Formats: sequence, structure tokens, C-alpha cells
Amino acid sequence: MTTIASGTDTLTRDALTVLQPGFTGTTAPDWLLRSLGEGLASVGLFGRNIASAGQLAALTAQLRAERGDVLVAIDEEGGDVTRLEVRTGSSFPGNLALGAVDDVELTREVAAELGRRLAACGVNLNWAPSADVNSNPDNPVIGVRSFGAGTDLVARHTAAYVTGLQSVGVAACTKHFPGHGDTAVDSHHAMPRIDVGPDVLAERDLAPFRAAIAAGSRAVMSAHILVPALDPDRPATLSRRILTDLLRGELGYGGLIVTDGMEMRAISGTYGIERGSVLAIAAGADAICVGGGLADEGTVLRLRDALVEAVRSGELPEDRLADAAERVRALAHWTGTHHADTAARTGSGTDGDVGLSAARRALRITGADGFTPLTEAPYVAALTPVANIAVGDETPWGVAAELFRLLPGTETGSFTGPDAGKEVLAAAGPRRIVAVVRDEHRHPWMAAALDTLLADRPDTIVVEMGVPRAEPRGALHLATHGAARVCGRAAAEALTGL
Repeated sequence: MTTIASGTDTLTRDALTVLQPGFTGTTAPDWLLRSLGEGLASVGLFGRNIASAGQLAALTAQLRAERGDVLVAIDEEGGDVTRLEVRTGSSFPGNLALGAVDDVELTREVAAELGRRLAACGVNLNWAPSADVNSNPDNPVIGVRSFGAGTDLVARHTAAYVTGLQSVGVAACTKHFPGHGDTAVDSHHAMPRIDVGPDVLAERDLAPFRAAIAAGSRAVMSAHILVPALDPDRPATLSRRILTDLLRGELGYGGLIVTDGMEMRAISGTYGIERGSVLAIAAGADAICVGGGLADEGTVLRLRDALVEAVRSGELPEDRLADAAERVRALAHWTGTHHADTAARTGSGTDGDVGLSAARRALRITGADGFTPLTEAPYVAALTPVANIAVGDETPWGVAAELFRLLPGTETGSFTGPDAGKEVLAAAGPRRIVAVVRDEHRHPWMAAALDTLLADRPDTIVVEMGVPRAEPRGALHLATHGAARVCGRAAAEALTGL
């Protein structure tokens, strides 16, 4: 592809404006700052870009020194998917815990407090909440990121989350349209397919997005999923039928449409990111999310050039690209206006421990009758599945750290595979075992490990930090509905009676 020289012509600026790229490092590289001056209007942040709240605030100030109205986006769902607290675990439980409590005012308060922390660091667009109905319990990528398996539950909490987040000037980006909950494949790795009829989609999957639109969600993120009932040929991100005819037309949505990460294999492995980006904008998307894996200047230039060439060749109408760019600028204007209105309130929210309070309320305990709280340091066995890419494997999870804080001397180990149960018994010795699992129902090896532990040590305590679909078992069973740090703390408090 011929590289087009950087410049300030309208076409080139519009092509840059619709990109939401990432970068590496904790300060903005020169190429990114230069791109902001040439038309780039958005930047995506990931865990690799964040060391502390102070550092993040300095980074976003650096970006705004180059372009005052830049959209600074982040994937901060709270719960298992956190970027602000990627090294420690989140101070907020995720969607499943909030759905388990089912208090929409609590959900609104959690989202508002999370939004205040983002705003204080200079972030004004959050790629959240997930509005997916987790109708397939074996879903490998949504799970605890969903408010639950009930459509009405998910819809009312999605609306509450959008309202709370946007009340402090941070734009919500409701995802993953038209609903990623009934999938058995992770779109980071391959193309998921949902084979249900249009009536099921309308009643089950689309309802939470209708609620989000009614609540005023400023952005919606598309899913890299094939839904033959809506479009048999192209995945949602690249489908005019889904993005323009359905989302814009039937649902009446007028805000920004953002793609999921274009380097995910569902798109990159089938269409390539350049071709995929052109098709996405042509289909009705307004912003191209890229940077989770490809985070360099070359990627930005390749996508810019692909869009420009598509317009010049007649494949992409110039007014469609201009419309997309204008929607990006409109959202930037909204965040700037609302940030000015809410800056004085940032950090002055309700209960500063609203996340911990929510995690405590989400805890479900089975077998508590006759249970004596732990007074001696136990052995915590984390039965650890492979983390999905959205969560990442760098964020700590479990209850060991919190139990160690309350019961110094607590030891822990991570176990995986067919011999996990035997390995735990050998490592634990005579100490009381606390077995921590994540989606036991999805992992036969994990269930088998618990069988082994409970047969030999019936006093074993089980803490489920994923979707609690398996029957509760163990001398005591705790379901936290997520693996955020505060969920681990709530569980540790219950185990020690503190």
C-alpha cells in the first residue's frame, strides 16, 4: 500500500479522527502526540499504560496539552476486567455481583463512583457496561461480565450503570451489540455464531440495548459475532443490516458506534484489520478500536491510509467517513461540556467504600449453620483456569491475599489439570484447605479436583469466584459472583468472622 503523506487535508484528518488506537508505555510517544495534532481525536488506554492514578492523570494531561478535546477511552468494567487497578484487582465488583444484589440504585452508585475515579484521572470514555445476557452458561468470554441470565435484570442494570457513569461526565459505551451472551466461542480467538431466530434476539438480546439507548448511552460497541438471523454474510461489526438498519434505524440510536478491537481474530483472521476497518465504517461504525495487541504508529498509518484509499477508489463514500468523524467530534464536545459541569463534584460521591459494600451484599453462603470461623492460617488452593483475554492473566484474583491480611501465615498455591486435587493435598499438609474455583461448571478437571479434595478432606471450604452454576458443596460454600479484589475481601471476612 502506498503511504499517504501526513497533512491537514479534510479526508486525511477524518480518517485519523475515526481511529481509537492504543500505545505502549506510561507516557505518550512522540508519534501519538504528532497524530493528535494531525487529526487523531481518540486514544485507548490499557493496563500497560497505567502505573498509578497520579501517573495516569499526568498522561491524560499530556494528551490534552496536544489536543484539548481528545477522547481518552479505557476498558474499565470493574470486577474481573480492570485497567485502573490491573496490578491489585478492582475496588468494585463486576456486573454479575451487582446483578446478584439486584439493587439498581446500588448499580448506579457503583458506576458513578467508578466514573468519578476515571474522571479524576482524565478519562472520559469508558468501554462499558456489558449489556450481554449470559444465556449460555458455558460462554467463555462473557460470564461474570454480564449482569446475569435474565433479560429484564440485565436491561434495568444496564440502564442504571449508563445513568451512573454519565452522571459524572464519563461517556458510557454499551457493549457488545447485538449481544454476545449466547456464544460458546471467544471472539478474541475465532468468529462466534449465534443461531437463534429474530424473535429470540429481539426479546432476549436486544432489550438491554434498548434500555441503554433510552438511558442515553453516548456510545455502543459492536460485537465480532455472526448472527445469521440478522445478516447471514457478515459479522455485526461489518454489517450494514445490523449497525445501520437495526441499531440506527429500528432502535433509533443516534450516538457513536465503536467497534470491538479490530485485531481480534474474528476480524483480523478473516478480513484483516485494514479491510475490516473499511468495511466497518461503510457498515455504519464511527470509530475503530485498535491497540490491545497492535499498538504502534505503523498500525495507525496503515488504517488511515486504508480509509483514505477506500474513499478515493469509491469503495467508501466520503460522506460516510465524514459523518463518522463528526460523530466522534460530537462525543468529544459532550464530554468536554459535561466534564466542566461535573469536575467540581469529582471525588465527592457517596460512600467511598461503595464497591466493598456491594461485594459484601453479593456474597452468597451455603452451609453456614455450625460453621466455626477460621482462626488459624489455612492453605488456599487456587484451581486456576486459563484467563480469557478480556480479563488478562496479570490481574491478581482469589482470597489468599485477603486471608493473609487477616490470618498471617496463610499459604497459597495455583493448580491446574487432571492431578490438581492430589497436588493440593500434598501441598496443604494438615492445614485447613480453602479451594478457590472460577466457573467450576465449565471445567471438568476443576470439578474432579474438588471431588478428590472433598473425599479426602470433607472439611474443605469452597469459594466460587465465577458464575455459580455448579451445585454448592464443601463444608462451607461461598459464591462471590466475581473475582475482584473486593470480592476476595468480602469472602475472607466471612471466613474469619471479621
